[in-house]
Amino acid sequence: MIVTNTETIAGYRIAEIKGLVQGNTVRAKHAGRDIAASFKNLIGGELKGYTELLTESRRQALERMFAQAEQLGANAVVNVRFTTSAVTAGAAELYAYGTAVVAEPSA
Repeated sequence: MIVTNTETIAGYRIAEIKGLVQGNTVRAKHAGRDIAASFKNLIGGELKGYTELLTESRRQALERMFAQAEQLGANAVVNVRFTTSAVTAGAAELYAYGTAVVAEPSA
């Protein structure tokens, strides 16, 4: 699966547009991560527990988006974007979306 955040793929032409595809996940913060983050806020630095949580969330959202693209018969997703939103206190959604296409090498 070719994935890009641009509207085109260098060296390919878009032969067919399959449609919008998306993947999302909603994750809640872990109490242990919250406690560690509170201490880190006092002294500064990276909140590694949250970095790991967001990395896992992006991976899962992308996997779900790829699965939807494959079901449509696409071999690429262009114009990929991410967005986040708070769902409730302590939980957030990470949403990935793009356009599923069939891409063919340029002549």
